[in-house]
Amino acid sequence: MPSARLFRSRWSALLWAAGIIWMAVDVADSAPTAKPATNGAAPAPKDADGDAFNAADVASILNDFGS
Repeated sequence: MPSARLFRSRWSALLWAAGIIWMAVDVADSAPTAKPATNGAAPAPKDADGDAFNAADVASILNDFGS
């Protein structure tokens, strides 16, 4: 198994770990950023799927659960 030889040397293990961290940072930096609102209003709240919701939606759900 080639990965077993990788960790025999501390330096090669350190370089391997640095590469993994570099890749993780590179992937995280490529995530799209949210655009600021152009009219100065706060952006609409979003649910886990990224869809906007409003107070009527929340009230409806709370009514269904009897709160």
